[in-house]
Amino acid sequence: MTSRPLHRHHHWVFDMDGTLTVGVHDFPAIRRELEIPAGADLLHHLETLPAAERDAKHAWLLEHERALALAATAASGAVELILTLAQRGCRLGILTRNAKELAHITLEAIGLADCFAHADVLGRDEAPPKPHPGGLQHFANRWAQAPDELVMVGDSSMDMACGRAAGTTTVLVNAPDNPCPEAVDWHFSDCQALLTRVTPADR
Repeated sequence: MTSRPLHRHHHWVFDMDGTLTVGVHDFPAIRRELEIPAGADLLHHLETLPAAERDAKHAWLLEHERALALAATAASGAVELILTLAQRGCRLGILTRNAKELAHITLEAIGLADCFAHADVLGRDEAPPKPHPGGLQHFANRWAQAPDELVMVGDSSMDMACGRAAGTTTVLVNAPDNPCPEAVDWHFSDCQALLTRVTPADR
């Protein structure tokens, strides 16, 4: 997919954990605690369980992730990037596989709560979990933009697959290697490096 210069984009959607924050989730430990097979998609697996077991494990996961959200720290360059885009009047969204309420707690913890409208934060209960493109399709409809006007920024192959399926520009950050070059339009070491590409006139 050919991308125009990033500084010309005005509609940006970000993953949360590991993208705007330092990634701290220990997914192997979470799988062991919840008795989820290695390699299985955590959220999809929970949905296959009997209702009582599913609800109990979702409750444990929510509280575990709440503690992580309260202690969240911003990833390199993330605050500066978001503030720069916000000051330019860009529309900003969050698309996370975490819970919406925890995304807001995380944004508060890293000082970015004022940059995202409440309705522009989608969690696992508001949109199909990535890599399903439904969340990005929601933003395209909400913002009345063609999908290729949106940029999806994330740190994982799920984020990139989601963006590619939705037809958006995709930007991979905080990943030393590119696990899915076929789905990535831009690859930066971190949000600080991405910032230099969205502020060409400021350098």
